[in-house]
Amino acid sequence: MRFQDLLAYKKSFDLAMNIFHLSKYFPKEETYSLTDQIRRSSRSVSANISEAYRKRLYPKHFTSKLTDSDAENSETQTWLEFSLRCEYISKETFNSLMSESNEVGKLINYMIQNPGKFGSK
Repeated sequence: MRFQDLLAYKKSFDLAMNIFHLSKYFPKEETYSLTDQIRRSSRSVSANISEAYRKRLYPKHFTSKLTDSDAENSETQTWLEFSLRCEYISKETFNSLMSESNEVGKLINYMIQNPGKFGSK
């Protein structure tokens, strides 16, 4: 199995792409702050999942990278809250993205709780 086949990876990658396309419409003054931060954190979720999968033979490293991924997912949720409060996204968009993010978080936590199912010993 490739890390790209992991459901958590697929869903986190899709979320990051949704955020990327949405953030293209954030105000220009946010380019080096909110836009950059939300793009980085959302992309880091997938990146850390891929790193975790490559380290799956080492359970502590596997879990550590997955907890990093979970933390980046939480950070993304914070930036989504700022996006909503700054009125850059609608409540409906916020709810949809938060739902996707919550699902990603559940998948990551499943991996953390069940490392053996992902090749970790």
